[in-house]
Amino acid sequence: MNSEALRIGEVASRSGVSVDTVRYYERRKLLPLARRTEGGFRLFTPETVERVRFIKQAQDLGLSLDEIGSLLTSGNVRECERVRDLLRAKLSELDERMRLMRDFRRTLSHHLAACERALEEQGNTARCPVIVTIANVREGVREGARKGKKQ
Repeated sequence: MNSEALRIGEVASRSGVSVDTVRYYERRKLLPLARRTEGGFRLFTPETVERVRFIKQAQDLGLSLDEIGSLLTSGNVRECERVRDLLRAKLSELDERMRLMRDFRRTLSHHLAACERALEEQGNTARCPVIVTIANVREGVREGARKGKKQ
């Protein structure tokens, strides 16, 4: 066995992933096919560790394995343009998710303020304004459904 060659457990350990993850990446053709020993053990090059780390980091950035696979090709001008387009699309997706999260945060903040006002003004007799609002909306939906059936 070549002293540079790594078995799958070594690749997994050095990359911070499980052996199953390395096998999965290999099945998905994200890793070059490993040579095999006479006993059938996979032998990977040391570069495989860096490739697995790259794949995990790209996943952490929100890229799918299909998208990562497209990044791991030759690296010529067309590939660079494809990577640029992919990154632009990911940034747009991220901007939209951040906008939605800001909107949701604003909504939660308004609900929190309403709860705090009710507790401050009404003390032990306070009714949670958020629950009252949800109940009224739910009741309005039921009422609308009943009216729709009567027509």
